[in-house]
Amino acid sequence: MRRTISLGVALGDSSGVHPGAWRMPHADPGAYTDVGVQVRAAQAAERGGVDFAFLPDRVFLRDDLGAGPPIFSMEPLMVLTAVARETERIGLVPSASTSFTEPYALARQLRALDVISHGRAGWNAVPSYEPEAFANHGRPMPPREGKYERLHETVQIVQALWGSWEREAGDPDPVSGTFADMSRIRPIDLHGRHVGSRGPLQIPPSPQGQPVVFMPAAGGASIQAAGMYAGAVIGMPNTIEDGRAQRDMVRRSAIAAGRAPEEILFFAFIGFGLGATHESALERRRTLEDRTDPRPRLAQLSAMLGVRIDPAAADRSLPAEQLERAAAHPRVARARQALALAHEGFSPRDILAHGVLDPNPGLVGTPGAAARMMQEWFEAEAVDGFVLVIDDLHDGIDAFADQVSPILRERGLLRADDGPTTLRGRLGLPEQLGPDPRIRGAES
Repeated sequence: MRRTISLGVALGDSSGVHPGAWRMPHADPGAYTDVGVQVRAAQAAERGGVDFAFLPDRVFLRDDLGAGPPIFSMEPLMVLTAVARETERIGLVPSASTSFTEPYALARQLRALDVISHGRAGWNAVPSYEPEAFANHGRPMPPREGKYERLHETVQIVQALWGSWEREAGDPDPVSGTFADMSRIRPIDLHGRHVGSRGPLQIPPSPQGQPVVFMPAAGGASIQAAGMYAGAVIGMPNTIEDGRAQRDMVRRSAIAAGRAPEEILFFAFIGFGLGATHESALERRRTLEDRTDPRPRLAQLSAMLGVRIDPAAADRSLPAEQLERAAAHPRVARARQALALAHEGFSPRDILAHGVLDPNPGLVGTPGAAARMMQEWFEAEAVDGFVLVIDDLHDGIDAFADQVSPILRERGLLRADDGPTTLRGRLGLPEQLGPDPRIRGAES
């Protein structure tokens, strides 16, 4: 059977990730506390064959609220529980730190989301690393190895709690008077250096068994943990070569843990600014740029090109003497694209409209160009799927669902809507209930 692209969508920003999105005439400045925004976005993504909605999180406030709404404000588990009631197939993946919440509470909350959604839950398991997050929880910053010791203990105990109520406990039988077989619902009695739990959990398994564990690709310790526990890893490669290297590293980590490499899917963030034509896509993005303060963005572009761009001249092509001195910053992903556009005669404002400051791979262009890019990455085995990052939530997900998804389906790269309804089923991952018996313990 031919592989198909797996898709997620990041829904952390209430208006979209572009800094001008919240100021657009159609935007609601109060949308950052309106769960209906996330519901409507998830419904549009579901229509487009997206497999899961991903909610990142930050348990502290670092944003400059003088310039825009907070990036992450509402609690992901609560938001996605509301989304679960208004959707049917899309998976629901909240971020929840392993550094603060006790494993029993995490296991119970995530199992509840999984049961409410009939087997569509995931868990982005991440250790916190920011001093502000620990300060909010009244705790000192632990050493790095302490964070990952706790992550290993937390994930292992959570999975053990998920397995503490076995399917063999059965369904309630009013005729015999037996509600459940208690020999199949047992305590786990696990305790580590940081956390512990007696169990058992008081909620039965969902149709998929237990939530899919997601983890970030964030370095050696995180990759080792992902190899042991994750069904999906989300990375941030900038090129096909980066993606292939990161995907290979993740798959090797699975093998080292005693698992099969295909049991971990590798996702990359990707973002598009879509229009029926290339010029209409640029005009849409120019409109977003016009809603931002151009000075810091032009300063970023200046740093990418190594020349000072005068804001007063931002609508004119760079003069010849500046072009001669301009050079692409070697450590900035899209600097070479910005330099090429400058040599083509685009003005600084138009260069910005091409998305050169976007933090993820992608393009501003047509649906066909977006589909070609995704196909190229996928067929090069740089990814198993993508997590869409939306510039303007008002129309960005609808444009992808209605214009890019049909192209991918025509090419046999995207699953039809009549497929599995559990998250494990949609991602092609095996059912799991409890810890993976092949994993023998964590190395601290």
